[in-house]
Amino acid sequence: MKMISVCACPTGIAHTYMAQAALEKAAMTRGHDIKIETQGAMGIENELSMQDVAEANVVIFAVGVNVEGEERFHGKPSIMVEVGKAIENPVAVIEKAEKKGEEV
Repeated sequence: MKMISVCACPTGIAHTYMAQAALEKAAMTRGHDIKIETQGAMGIENELSMQDVAEANVVIFAVGVNVEGEERFHGKPSIMVEVGKAIENPVAVIEKAEKKGEEV
């Protein structure tokens, strides 16, 4: 399954990147392709392209703030989780995304 994600925490430093790393590892362990955009103190990094969005089965928002450019994802199956949940239990987040992505 192709997954994309946006990770962003209120300060945009440590938790953003911790969530990114945790979700990447969990997705790869379960055999999924994942690309993650981070939004934080350094601005937008690894910005998702329109092609990334079009090809994705599901979007994971692991955020604690508003997502910049959220309109790019309208119409895509998505889940929203707190950044801390993505860090603490990334496998559960990926499993939730799998279910959402399979609904379509």
